[in-house]
Amino acid sequence: VDGGGTRCRARIEDEDGRVLGEASSGPATTRIGFEKAWRSIMEATEAAAAQAGLAREDFARMHAGMGLAGLGRRGAAAALNQIAHPFASVIFISDGLAACLGAHSGADGAIVVAGTGSVGVGLIDGHEIRLAGYGFPVSDEGSGADIGLQVVRLALRAADRRGELSPLLSEVLGAFDHDPYQAVAWSEEARATDYAAFAPIVMRHTSRNVQLALRYASGASSML
Repeated sequence: VDGGGTRCRARIEDEDGRVLGEASSGPATTRIGFEKAWRSIMEATEAAAAQAGLAREDFARMHAGMGLAGLGRRGAAAALNQIAHPFASVIFISDGLAACLGAHSGADGAIVVAGTGSVGVGLIDGHEIRLAGYGFPVSDEGSGADIGLQVVRLALRAADRRGELSPLLSEVLGAFDHDPYQAVAWSEEARATDYAAFAPIVMRHTSRNVQLALRYASGASSML
């Protein structure tokens, strides 16, 4: 199971590594709450099992490895290990470590993950090295959530005429009916996934304008 901030993916394989079924569901990061994350995990797992022609009774023969975003939060691992599960066994690791293990087949190596959040993970002689990935908004630089946060901030500056109103920022403001206070109300409950929803808009505009992309990447965001 790969549980991220945007979606959760489950894949069932037999002992020879043959894929039997796979499916996805909503976010499964611990930051949305353990019960919600577990619901997404089970929804994806049950859909993958249905694709494989398996029933819930077959879960007792499955050994589950779950890589989840936000596992490093204080108390997260302990809380998850207390959840009653239907599997033969369950192991929880961070989604970053899971990605690193998968990328290098368990051998030494490193990986940078940039999705809803971001993190750098390396393995040297079996020891994990982790950089950043402390969670949005204090960390996760370069992630979808971080990009979304920056562009919303720039859009509000443009609404105040403290910056140039570009087509990109106009589209972002349009999501709030060009009303900054509607954006403020939204921000009071917005999660990382909500901010990350603006990242594809940024990518679409920057893919059409190389200079805009270069300015954004170099940090000259006021030019947006």
